[in-house]
Amino acid sequence: MSIWELLLAFVVVVLMLVALLANVLVLMCFLYSADIRKQVPGLFILNLTFCNLLMAVSSMPLTLAGIIYKSQPAGDQVCHVVGFLETFLTTNSMLSMAALSMDRWIAVVFPLSYHSKMRYRDAALILSYTWLHSASFPIVAASLSWVGFHHLYASCTLYNKRSEDRTQFVIFTGVFHALSFLLSLVVLCFTYLKVLKVARFHCKRIDVITMQTLVLLVDIHPSVRERCLEEQRRRRQRATKKISTFIGTFILCFAPYVITRLVELSSVVHINAHWGIISKCLAYSKAVSDPFVYSLLRHQYKKTWKDIINKILKRSSINSSALAGESHNRNLPQLNE
Repeated sequence: MSIWELLLAFVVVVLMLVALLANVLVLMCFLYSADIRKQVPGLFILNLTFCNLLMAVSSMPLTLAGIIYKSQPAGDQVCHVVGFLETFLTTNSMLSMAALSMDRWIAVVFPLSYHSKMRYRDAALILSYTWLHSASFPIVAASLSWVGFHHLYASCTLYNKRSEDRTQFVIFTGVFHALSFLLSLVVLCFTYLKVLKVARFHCKRIDVITMQTLVLLVDIHPSVRERCLEEQRRRRQRATKKISTFIGTFILCFAPYVITRLVELSSVVHINAHWGIISKCLAYSKAVSDPFVYSLLRHQYKKTWKDIINKILKRSSINSSALAGESHNRNLPQLNE
């Protein structure tokens, strides 16, 4: 193995371990907190978490083995199943992010009618659509034998070995990425830009009230005035940073891989094998970033984790106290003798 391959293998191992740990933490928070389970977005986050976990235990290990052995690491049946799952899980993850953005859009733009427009039944219907949409493409690909081990990405994924099917495969790949990546990106941009517009409007209203208050309070200390103005600047930047993170991570992780898959269809452009694996690793990195972007860095999940840690520490302290008391009681007869 060259140093590049060793480095890429190390990156895949790190991505796999962090994805497993982070998504398991999100799952634990969901199971522990009744408040998180009651919220409708929790269903979308749960679906996204399961997709990321399955990606970490199915596709990533085979990609790691493909990098190490430079060939198909398992039998054809296993590779077909993993390739089917990889296509299904990637599409499902993209559509789950689009569903989360729609939920935020309804909550911010239509706050008074949110509970009537986004109920558990509505969320279940949206998830049912994402599953049907995500399953349709790998089913078609598997029926046409367009799933296999692709050396360019060192993974089991969409792959056409027959030259006579090239035109059909090109059309299929274009439609697939248009109705998965591009559709999700359009929904993300539309919904989050609407959310940003409302957030900026509310910030302007708060800024006007704050400035009027500062003008009336002529005796206010300069440091207090400065803190108020600083909070204004932070408030304006907060929504922009969050929305930039949502859209930016989606584009950064998925766009290089999707563009590479589309460029690959052209026989004119030669794609470096290392770049193919790098673009695949970028796509895998979404399974690492999602738990932090959508869950673990939010206040509610932080609070849940503090409760879980406190409960664990309390149990361990109780157990240690019980063991200490038991050993003390055992030593008493020896002291009396």
